[in-house]
Amino acid sequence: MLGMVLAGGRGERLFPLTRDRSKPSVPFGGKYRIVDFVLSNFINSGIYSIYVLVQYKSQSLIEHLRAAWRLGGRIKGHFITIAPPQMRRGEVWYRGTADAVYQNLHAIRNFDPELVVVFGADHIYRMDIAQMMDFHQERKADVTVAAIPVPIESASRFGIIKINKEGRVVGFLEKPKEPPPMPGNPKFAYASMGNYIFNKGILMETLLHDAKRHSEHDFGRTIIPELFPEGRVFAYDFSRNEVPGLKPYEEPGYWRDVGSIQAYYDAHMDLLGEQPRFDLNNLEWPILSDAVNAPAARILGGEVTDSFIGEGSVVKGAKVTRSIIGRGVEIDAGAEVDDSILIDFCKIGSGSRIKRAIVDRFNLIKSGERIGYDLEQDKQRFTVNNKGVVTIPRATTRFFY
Repeated sequence: MLGMVLAGGRGERLFPLTRDRSKPSVPFGGKYRIVDFVLSNFINSGIYSIYVLVQYKSQSLIEHLRAAWRLGGRIKGHFITIAPPQMRRGEVWYRGTADAVYQNLHAIRNFDPELVVVFGADHIYRMDIAQMMDFHQERKADVTVAAIPVPIESASRFGIIKINKEGRVVGFLEKPKEPPPMPGNPKFAYASMGNYIFNKGILMETLLHDAKRHSEHDFGRTIIPELFPEGRVFAYDFSRNEVPGLKPYEEPGYWRDVGSIQAYYDAHMDLLGEQPRFDLNNLEWPILSDAVNAPAARILGGEVTDSFIGEGSVVKGAKVTRSIIGRGVEIDAGAEVDDSILIDFCKIGSGSRIKRAIVDRFNLIKSGERIGYDLEQDKQRFTVNNKGVVTIPRATTRFFY
């Protein structure tokens, strides 16, 4: 099998975190990047041949992949290779998810896999993809789409899959006003996760046909809706996926699209508490990332409650509550950080107070500063969303590591 990760998204709704990087490269959880979750799922599922298709503002992502995801190319079939737009048929960027794979059809031909696993790089979740592949082969499917049950009242925000009792796709609707419910459960509908398994032949045939016409060149909007009437297209219920090491208190089938500032913030808050909805501590299904040559965090005094403190960070008599602190962060005496996300290498001055904020890398917060307490004032300097979360963009790099 061959894995292809769609990692070229702009992430416009995540601005300003995506001002200088693509969405998959945005840091998450104090030590990861968003792309680490799909790559970890691939590796933990036994998929070791992977192309990562990059495009917009990709330098940060490329540097991260170089540092964190070197599988060692001496073993045949074990690689993670970066694939920018190939422009083999004209000087064009990737024009959609399907076109991104089309521009790399030569790689599929050369590798000659039986199955091509095409996943997005924008979500926070754990998934044993081998179970989805078993489902695909048992049903002799041409294409299998990963689907997640969502409450019917919120289903209009998603691409919705209609299936019959056998799980075969009989309808594919983009953000419908009246979503069709799941069979046997009128309170939920199946939403597409944007993750697919294709038989190689059907994928190549479909993409070659799509490239010759004017369309959105998108799997969800054009490819799948045209395949299911004649092809064997099935929906795989993600909620039935069983991942080793999950705790009894974790939310079953946890999956979050962190495509907006609020969703990104909320997903971080899901990591906290004695019984988090999504527990990053799972040795049987680890989320992998780069190793940093930094010591363990140091707490020199103060009070730290229900928080993550990243490697190399120092808390010097400050108060930190329900927050995610990245790597190499310094928080000086008398500072207070509440319900916030401090990304790597920030320095928080003495006596400053930060509440419900996302502070991107390398920021220097002056002593006595107040962030998150006067939103009207914050709006003049930073980005503030409609729920009062303040976001401070990445500052100038102060050093390399």
